Amino acid sequence: MINSESSTGKSQTVTLIMTGASGADYGLRLLEELIKAKVTVYLLISRPAQIVINMETELKLPSRASEVQEYLSERYAASENQLQVFEREQWMAPIASGSGVADATVVCPCTTGTLSAIAVGSSKNLLERAADVALKERKKLILVVRETPFSEIHLNNMLTLTKMGAVIMPANPGFYHKPKTIDDLIDFMVSRILDHLSISHQLMPVWGDRGDN
Repeated sequence: MINSESSTGKSQTVTLIMTGASGADYGLRLLEELIKAKVTVYLLISRPAQIVINMETELKLPSRASEVQEYLSERYAASENQLQVFEREQWMAPIASGSGVADATVVCPCTTGTLSAIAVGSSKNLLERAADVALKERKKLILVVRETPFSEIHLNNMLTLTKMGAVIMPANPGFYHKPKTIDDLIDFMVSRILDHLSISHQLMPVWGDRGDN
């Protein structure tokens, strides 16, 4: 497992996109772990995601990106400029262009509507454009899809994106680690995302490591 530095020696950058699917705590926990790992995070939150966050968590996010940035930076003890939150129509954000693309992009949680938009490259807003740029620049793109059951449309869109190199990672926690709390289930998924980002963490032991040594 490598540290949070990219191959250039600079701090790794991750674009985190939160959409309006249930499972806001997955994205928030991932954000917390990325900040802890000294990763530079570009955060995008859809309007439905803000509603879901307010419904499912104790957080009451402000509406403006600058205020969200200040609030979450303080909450997760981010260093200066480590967390940058962009508006949905902020087309001059670096992640809107291949020249400023992040090392990896994660959509967590990901609605099937967002899945569809990314699969067809609609790029109607910065959230969709950031994912589109990640694909065209051959950067890692992880989609934490949260829906059940899946329709044929959903499955076809996932297959399309898989063929493009994206990683489809449904919010589907395991139980072999004998979770005792909801946080344990959340950490299972977040640990798998961090594994695919090659970011060290202490959320879950490596498979086969019983911690006896």
